Amino acid sequence: MATEEGPSLRITFDTSRTKAVLRTVPAYKSDLAQLAARFSAGGQRGPLVAEITLDDFLVGIDALGAWPSPEDVEWEEALAALVGSVLDDAEAADNRLQGVATSTAAVEAADVAALLGTDWCAELTAFQQRDIARLLSLRHGANFSVPGAGKTRVGLAVFSALKARGEVRRALVVSPKSAYESWLFESETCFKAPLEAKVMEKYPDAGADLLIVNYERLDRSLEALASWLRSAPSMIILDEAHRMKLGARGTYGSACMALGPLSRRRLILTGTPAPNGARDLENLLSFVWPGHGRRVVTSAVDGGDLAHASAVLRPLFTRTTKHELGLPPFETKIRYVEMPTLHREIYDAMVGRFSARAEASRDDFDALGKALLRLLMAATSPALLVEGSSRYEPLAYQVPPLEVPQTDSLYSLMRDLPSYELSPKYQEALAIVAENAAKGRKTLVWTTFVRSLTTLERMFAEYQPAVVHGGTPDREEQIRRFREDPDCAVLLSNPATLGEGISLHQVCHDAVYVDRDFMAGRFLQSLDRIHRLGLAPDAETRVTVLAARGTVDEVVALRLEEKLEFMGRILDDPSVQQLADLQEEPSVAGGMDMADIRALLGHIDGVAAQ
Repeated sequence: MATEEGPSLRITFDTSRTKAVLRTVPAYKSDLAQLAARFSAGGQRGPLVAEITLDDFLVGIDALGAWPSPEDVEWEEALAALVGSVLDDAEAADNRLQGVATSTAAVEAADVAALLGTDWCAELTAFQQRDIARLLSLRHGANFSVPGAGKTRVGLAVFSALKARGEVRRALVVSPKSAYESWLFESETCFKAPLEAKVMEKYPDAGADLLIVNYERLDRSLEALASWLRSAPSMIILDEAHRMKLGARGTYGSACMALGPLSRRRLILTGTPAPNGARDLENLLSFVWPGHGRRVVTSAVDGGDLAHASAVLRPLFTRTTKHELGLPPFETKIRYVEMPTLHREIYDAMVGRFSARAEASRDDFDALGKALLRLLMAATSPALLVEGSSRYEPLAYQVPPLEVPQTDSLYSLMRDLPSYELSPKYQEALAIVAENAAKGRKTLVWTTFVRSLTTLERMFAEYQPAVVHGGTPDREEQIRRFREDPDCAVLLSNPATLGEGISLHQVCHDAVYVDRDFMAGRFLQSLDRIHRLGLAPDAETRVTVLAARGTVDEVVALRLEEKLEFMGRILDDPSVQQLADLQEEPSVAGGMDMADIRALLGHIDGVAAQ
């Protein structure tokens, strides 16, 4: 019962809106302690106050049933509304799974055109209409269609239908910068009267129908964005939503989780929802359905029966597979190259196998080998580990190479390595680009490291390369030149910068990976820059992965295979599973999880023991 000091329990959001705050009065102090103990990730912040992460609170909300005075529990209105909608969504999803009719009428694909409003004018494929219908049948949604399936257009269509219904007036789109072009183009193309689409600058535009912001800006713009969402019925769309896969543990995820409850509708778009396993999927679905999302994923994946998991999760998302796009198949091959003598000696020293010459620099190589990501550099060229005059300084290769001096230490030889040996990966990439250019084919070359990009830019000068990385000031001009200039035969970039949100399939059908890191989602995203909806039926798409034999490249290949296999099975998508099995062909010329680290340490220990 209520006391003179107030209600027995008051439940509100914290200031970040990612936690539930439970406050009581002295008479119920012991009851609060018992209640807080029933939540796995909560804790008391004093004798009368407990804080519980929002997701854990929603997962364990049944625990409130044991509160001794339920009649005078006081709720913050917004939190009560969120709890009610989550419980309704959970019931609807469970009913769908069991084939039970729900109060929310399912939308059929044939009904979509009539629901989009009179201003919609863009064409939709059959699978896009199906995906829109499924998303409109749930209050909140997830679209896990493969990259290149037109998820941007599907997201805008869902927004258009909800706007026509009067449920929302505007939408906040959170996306990588590379996807801005697509959202701005589609918002103009899909409507007779183009949407007032604005990329957020210093402050949100009060008059925008569609406000676009990147993940990096969310945290420092949280208060302004929250105010924008509250001022009118709004929808949130997370594009490339795997960017917030860490959930409340990450900066992007916690910001998204804070903004989510302020919106009437939540929609996530990503073709790679679980690049590192089930935990990624839990966090994504926790944004869409706080509490229920994590609970259903944990239950579905428990025991490792992924076929069952896929069936359980199917009512919670829509997905267009690669096969449904009707694209011509593409060829993916891995080419192993052999490290030249000096490269191999340096690499082996980094992982603990020392030649007589390397012994003199043992401490230096031990320090390098302990920085695990540096092994990825060394597998391409150990010279990348030597600091240049700037972070962008290219390696200067000697042509023809000099004789290796036998009296110099191995560490000093590493500093001058470009004078003695050419990276076999660079040589291989150059051979592929030259062959393609001779046939009039453009090539997209991926490499993780900026100095690799600038080195290749110098080596490929004959082919007038376009270059895009995080420090490129004229990104749009570089991409335009690659698309339109017939003399620009190669685009050099890294997946972290250009792996999402851009289409190059109209002009390029060849991709080369000089190196790869452990991020399976990023690999899949980058593949689809040249293999996506709109590709000509007779287009021949070729993808080549370069790997140095006996190096960390083999560990990366194995770990990516395991991650792609998991992702393909959880989504019941054979096309993803097939990517895990790269066909080997003869040579002609970051983002690690704990399993990645264990695999890498095993590689180091294995080499050192030889």
